[in-house]
Amino acid sequence: MTIKKILSQLIEKRRTWGYGAAIAVTPYLLIKIAWTFGLFMPTQQMGDISWRTANAITMVLAAVGILLAFAFSMPWGERLPAWLVAFPVWVGTGLLIPMLLLAPVLGPAAMIRDQKTGVANIWVYEQIFVITSLVGAGICLPLALAGYAKTRWPEAFVGPIATNLLPGNSQKLYISLARLVAAGCILLGFIKVFWAAGGTIGIDPAMLDNRDLWWHLLSLSTGVWAFAGSWGLLVLTTRRGSKSFFPPMATAWIASGMLFSYNLFNRLSATRPDTQPAPEYPLAHVLTTELGSVLGVMMIMVILMVLHDRRRAIRSAA
Repeated sequence: MTIKKILSQLIEKRRTWGYGAAIAVTPYLLIKIAWTFGLFMPTQQMGDISWRTANAITMVLAAVGILLAFAFSMPWGERLPAWLVAFPVWVGTGLLIPMLLLAPVLGPAAMIRDQKTGVANIWVYEQIFVITSLVGAGICLPLALAGYAKTRWPEAFVGPIATNLLPGNSQKLYISLARLVAAGCILLGFIKVFWAAGGTIGIDPAMLDNRDLWWHLLSLSTGVWAFAGSWGLLVLTTRRGSKSFFPPMATAWIASGMLFSYNLFNRLSATRPDTQPAPEYPLAHVLTTELGSVLGVMMIMVILMVLHDRRRAIRSAA
């Protein structure tokens, strides 16, 4: 059995994956509810208003994730407005899928680091629940989404990448935009990979010790996804480099969500009083952070234009 057939069979079981995602996120939601209301907090710092606000926001995100999991699993979910589903899914997949790849390393590293700082023992158990929820959601939610999207928007999944576009398409516009975005992604990718490998250009010499495992892996992840996004976007728009439409589509979608959502997450984390200062010079940090956000938004705009033209062409042919 080929990998394509195995993936197809997995996607078809969207109800199972949707229920699995809802179950996986529930412990995370319960922990965030407890922390928001000041219960079972491992440190006094987490009683600070900035910590409570951050936990309240992630609590809402977890609740939205559970609702989306049920929407992907049930017929009523296909009647929801497209924008109501697309935006949280874009942000969610951009957060979860890259984190799923990093969780086996970042999870234990986080627990070891926290134990060294002397936090309460209950924090270790809470961290295990959080990591389990994130990994479970990272596996189940994208598969449930894939089954849902394949039913509702089949043009994003099936068929060759080459289609006969109708007159009045936006191909010239989005090819130009894609080249601009790809150049920005390649620049960002080189910077992030250079920093992840230990490069010090743009790093404050006084902050060199702040470059811990988290920082190196997240920098590397951002760089790799920036490169992957540039490939996916160029293949989507030029329709060269892949016979199937789905691989570059999925790659560009995840990369765009990652570049946008991780910078949003970093801004949220920076509001906590115990957050370490970024090791980059302030200007370098702001430029790379904002560049990632802008590139993510521009990338999803190009993807939507490609999908619009493709949908018109497929419906006309049908």
